[in-house]
Amino acid sequence: MQLAIPHAPRQVRLTQVPGAVGRVVRGVLLGLVAVALLGTGAGWAGRFFVEEQGFAARAEEVEGLVVASRLPPLDARDGAEAALEVLYTFAEAEHSVSGVRTFAEYAEGLGRGARVTLLVDPAMPDRPREAGFARSRAMRVGLLPWGIGLGVLVAAGYFAWEMRRLWRSEVEPLRLGALVWLTPDGPLPEARGEVSFPAHYFRQDVKHAVRARVRPGRAPVRNGEKVLAAVVPRQPGWARVIDQDLAGVLGWLR
Repeated sequence: MQLAIPHAPRQVRLTQVPGAVGRVVRGVLLGLVAVALLGTGAGWAGRFFVEEQGFAARAEEVEGLVVASRLPPLDARDGAEAALEVLYTFAEAEHSVSGVRTFAEYAEGLGRGARVTLLVDPAMPDRPREAGFARSRAMRVGLLPWGIGLGVLVAAGYFAWEMRRLWRSEVEPLRLGALVWLTPDGPLPEARGEVSFPAHYFRQDVKHAVRARVRPGRAPVRNGEKVLAAVVPRQPGWARVIDQDLAGVLGWLR
């Protein structure tokens, strides 16, 4: 077996690296799943957002009277909700409605006959909302589009980061890395997945210790007890062992 390895930069494509395409496909599939989930969430949030904005635009302020209130237990009121039964007049018609949601802390101070400000939609006059609670809810809903947009950006950024990491770890060593003959510090490990082992090489009579990555079930290119490896340019303490299959795909064997 003779080697014919060109000088750096060498012509190496991502598709020539075993396993790299599979990782890209998995990344694309995960990205599509994430986009589908975000799209579903965006559709639901969009309808909810439109409904809330429509209510806020149509609703009119009306003064109501508290008839009764239902509060959660004392030890569970922090951040909890309460329900009010209210009387109010809208469009010259009297309404009595129960189950009007509000903050429990606010409802604590409302006794029978207390006045509250309600928001009433003319299209649904029998479904009022307590004004402070409704406006706080609308403010939170207004942040939904920004949250969804941020989620899309995070997903796209993660995919770009993964592609960059894949290129740097798999392609750059073969294109630009120094090719060296590594001497393993012990027997090469046997495992089903990719493993690493300690090794060293000499350059200009200087010993360099590295961790070497090797693919399972592949025969490394050997020179006696030494194995051929490419030093990772951005991580000189790491090297990638070059096996005979990879060398053949890259055209480095005669």
